[in-house]
This record gives sequence, structure tokens and C-alpha cells, in this order.
Amino acid sequence: MPKISSDTLWELAAAEVRSRETEGGEEDGGETVSERSVFLMGSKAGGKTSILLRCLDRDEPSKPTLALEYTFGRRARGHNTVSKPWTLGVSTPSSTYPARAHGPSCFFRRSLSVILIMDLSKPNALWGTMEKLLQAAQSQLEKVSSKAQQAQKARPGAKHQTPVHSAARVLPKDYPDRELISPFPVPLLIIGSKYDIFQELDSDKRKVVCKTLRFVAHYYAASLIFTSIKSETLMSKTKSFFSHLAFGLDRGKTMSCDSTKPLIIPAGSDSFSQIGSPPTTDVDITSLHAKNPKDLWKKVYERVFPQESTSEQRELKDPAKDPQYSEPQIDAMRAQKDQVTLLDQ
Repeated sequence: MPKISSDTLWELAAAEVRSRETEGGEEDGGETVSERSVFLMGSKAGGKTSILLRCLDRDEPSKPTLALEYTFGRRARGHNTVSKPWTLGVSTPSSTYPARAHGPSCFFRRSLSVILIMDLSKPNALWGTMEKLLQAAQSQLEKVSSKAQQAQKARPGAKHQTPVHSAARVLPKDYPDRELISPFPVPLLIIGSKYDIFQELDSDKRKVVCKTLRFVAHYYAASLIFTSIKSETLMSKTKSFFSHLAFGLDRGKTMSCDSTKPLIIPAGSDSFSQIGSPPTTDVDITSLHAKNPKDLWKKVYERVFPQESTSEQRELKDPAKDPQYSEPQIDAMRAQKDQVTLLDQ
């Protein structure tokens, strides 16, 4: 009599996915299929959707992102790669968004990456927005990783399963400043948007922004690139970085650390010695009482660019009445309900 498995349907499905990936990928019509997820977040109205559409070669007008939105992309070059970009529409996220978008399964596949899009035209809101988003995302990723590990240990035959990787990202032994940095849990790309406006900023202030973002990117073992949707050249380079994360394609070898030009720095190409110390001219660094190097850079940056509040303001416009989200039948029922409520009052 055949042995009946006690695993649930979901456990059997997860085991099948892991088995296929161990063999080199899923099959779709004879082609190997790999799946990647990309989580986009950043400054409000910083160009997240516009940049995403350009990177996916979609010729359609961008719309403001409401909460969390999902996009789909596919590339077929040698092997079939499916990308699932998620875009976060607020600059102060709910701590549950990354978990809702991805969940533990991405840690089994090692397929998740994060793109942080910062509005260079608003340097006074840059550090606050960047800090809140990275902290929220990192905290949630660590929780998801921990839950995935606990769930795997509780399954029958856990000793024979491929372990879920921890939230600690492993870097090559020759990675620059490996012992001094704190790698983001998953591959991270920082995009500075609206470079066309940023380049009109005073040169000394541009240098502060450039050096600070270089420090942050290197500290998190992230790639960094400045772009503008008005520049085909910059968007082409941005697309190569995006495609590297979303489809596993080559990101190219272009690099630029010159603050008078758009920064293009692949992860692992920079170092603290090349970045140098925080750009201060009118303050003694020792008087800032920083807890660590990152805190020092933050204090110096905020001396030059006093930070604005990054709290989300409630929009007066009701999203339920926005034409782009119209659903005739649902809207008619809602109007009827509102009318009954009004009469009851």
C-alpha cells in the first residue's frame, strides 16, 4: 500500500519549486524560467513609476502610485526570466508592505532585490526619507527571514532541505571595506532621480550630496546611479542596472565618481578611502558627538541641508473618486449606499 504524505498542498508545492530550482530553474515550453522580485520605494513624486515604465520599455503615461502596486515584466535571452516589480507609493511605509509583497518564498529563491529612488531635487528631505525607508525595509526583511527559517525548521525532514538564507548578506572576501560596512539584507540599488534639476544646484552642495550618497551606498554594499527621465543616455544606463536585478542581465562596466557628472557606481567599485571624510568647512567634526561613522555623515549632511518633515500629508482628494480607479457597478452601489446613509442622518 503506497505511503500517504502528511505534507499539505502548499508544502508539496514549495518542495517542488525548490527541487526545480536546484536542477537549474523551472521549465516553460522547453525553456528555463527564473523568477525575480524587485521592490521599488523612495521619495514621494520622485519618479518611481516613470523610471520603472522606461526600464520595462513601456510606452504609457505614468500615474501616481496609490499604496502598493504590482507590475509584470518578462525577458527571454538564453533563458526566460520573469520579473515582478512592486512599487510603494508612500515615503513613510507601513512596516508590513515588504512582507505583503514578497513573503518568505523569496528567501527560498534568493530572488528579491530592492531599489530606492531618491529625489535629488529635494536634498532637504533626502536623508530623512532614505533613513526611514531603509530602516523599515531592513527590519521587515529580517522578520521575514526569521519566520522563514523557523517555518522550515518546523517541517518534517527539515534536515534534508536546502536552508533559507539568513538576513545577513554574504559578500566576497575581497569586497572593499568588508569588515567596516553593514550590507543590506538583499541586493540594493539607489537611484538619484531628477538629475536635470539637481545639476543646477550650487557645486559645493552637489558635492555634499554626492559624497554622502556614495558613503551610504558603500556602507550598505549597494549600487548607486543618478538619472533623469529627460536623458536617454542616463535612462539607458539606469535600465542596465535595473535589468541586472530584475532579469539577471549584465549591468555594464561604466563607472563615474565625479561629482560634476552623474554618479554611476556599481556595488563593490567604491571604497571609504576613495570617498574620503565628510565635507565640512565650518564645523569641527569632533564637536558633533557622532555615535558611529554613519551618524557622523548624517550630522554633517543635516548641517548643510536641514531636514524637512517626511511625514505624509493627507490628500484632500478621495482616491475612491479618482477616474483611474473607476468601477461602474461598484461605484453605483457605493453611491446608493451613501445616499441611504445621508437620508438616515
